[in-house]
Amino acid sequence: MIYQFRIVVFVLACSLGLSCFTSSLRAEQTQPSRPNIILCMTDDQGWGETGFNGHPILKTPHLDDMAASGLRLDRFYAAAPVCSPTRGSFLTGRHPNRFACFSWGHTLRPQEVTVAEAVKSAGYTTGHFGKWHLGSVQANSPVSPGNSGFDEWVSSPNFYENNPFMSHNGVVTQLKGESSRVTVDAALKFIKQADKKKKPFLAVIWFGNPHTPHEAVSELKALYKDQDPSFQNYFGEITGVDRAMGHLRQQLRDLGLAENTLLWFTSDNGPRPPRFKTEAARAQATGGLAGWKGNLWEGGIRVPSMIEWPARIKKPETSSVPCGTIDIYPTVLQIVGAKVSHQPHLDGVSLLPLIDGQMTKRSRPMGFWTYPMKGHPKRSTDILLALQKRQTPEKPNPAGPIPDAKAASLETEYSKHELPGAAAWIDGDYKLLKMVSKKNQEEYKLYHLGHDRSEKNDLSGDDPGRLQKMKSGLLDWQKSVVDSLNGKDYAD
Repeated sequence: MIYQFRIVVFVLACSLGLSCFTSSLRAEQTQPSRPNIILCMTDDQGWGETGFNGHPILKTPHLDDMAASGLRLDRFYAAAPVCSPTRGSFLTGRHPNRFACFSWGHTLRPQEVTVAEAVKSAGYTTGHFGKWHLGSVQANSPVSPGNSGFDEWVSSPNFYENNPFMSHNGVVTQLKGESSRVTVDAALKFIKQADKKKKPFLAVIWFGNPHTPHEAVSELKALYKDQDPSFQNYFGEITGVDRAMGHLRQQLRDLGLAENTLLWFTSDNGPRPPRFKTEAARAQATGGLAGWKGNLWEGGIRVPSMIEWPARIKKPETSSVPCGTIDIYPTVLQIVGAKVSHQPHLDGVSLLPLIDGQMTKRSRPMGFWTYPMKGHPKRSTDILLALQKRQTPEKPNPAGPIPDAKAASLETEYSKHELPGAAAWIDGDYKLLKMVSKKNQEEYKLYHLGHDRSEKNDLSGDDPGRLQKMKSGLLDWQKSVVDSLNGKDYAD
């Protein structure tokens, strides 16, 4: 506040001014500084694959404790039932079809604004650690982590196992140790450097587990010695993630950073575990939800999620408000006060009111759309070893074509009249599911998830008015997605 004083009361004014300045300084010192942000995501972990969601075998004590002490999100959705599209939504707050990230191995468009780019405008330093799968990890690729807003990155093109090869700011190196732990350790090195420099940070940690091929270290396998060997590896990898999260949380406490650090955990899609011998074992992975990785039933897109932020979340809470990976970007931007001058259309909403206990329902429905496009195989170790042979630390970008150089292309014109593939529209407790048969015939089903989370009771014949309203909402949303696909958001 600026004070203007007359000369005749100069002495009194100085006294008052000093008093106000002292009070203002004291108030400023009691306000928490800008929070650090850590965003974690696993690879193919189902909604039911934690202790806190009722799995009878898995040991996840650190995730259970995090869920018990923070904000647990019981209806949190991956934007897609496969990995790359969900990762794109995580970074942009937009449905991945808006930028042609249709399936696994597809890329970002460099025209997109990522959460890393946005928070840098608010003074944050940024880092990415683990699975990337949104383009090349060669430094000069237009969709590498470094060209997507991350100052520091130790990243893999796709899933990875123990002792993984990674691209460290474009230079291939090998990390030694259990997969999830080495990922967290790389992030902690960045976090400690940011803390030393007194810089607020955004750390994105994307684990490579429990994706196939499932190779848990012996110590973790031994925890499940009574299980089938394939599940010893599978469950061991999930517990490996849990232990890595426990190490991260303890280090944040030891560094004095835990209180004002927002720590968010989720998964990129539903599970794809080894083959189940019983229906009961299958249901354990999804917590009884229908479907799994690759489809739009609840088991394919509803994933475990919780937020821990002691400075803001003072007591444990559980929410059934529908939310998802599309909401991460707008939530983080509101928290840090970042401004984006040319923001493309967002599908997500800020969950800060939910964090503050002031949000009881979602302000807009959530759309899902599996566009029928094939995935692109990305074998991380093969890609990185081939790059390593062609590069030196001084010249990380070898001669030859730049990977994903055409990622920004808008050459394809997508039709608003042909909207192929399965889709879903979630509005509160209701879910509309559009399915397409092999003969290209469309079928719509309507479910009330509050009463029927396993999607067994189709209400489409009982509530034709709601069915038609939700079909109309889905259609309008899909047409807006096609506008984005064709570049309308970049022209505005």
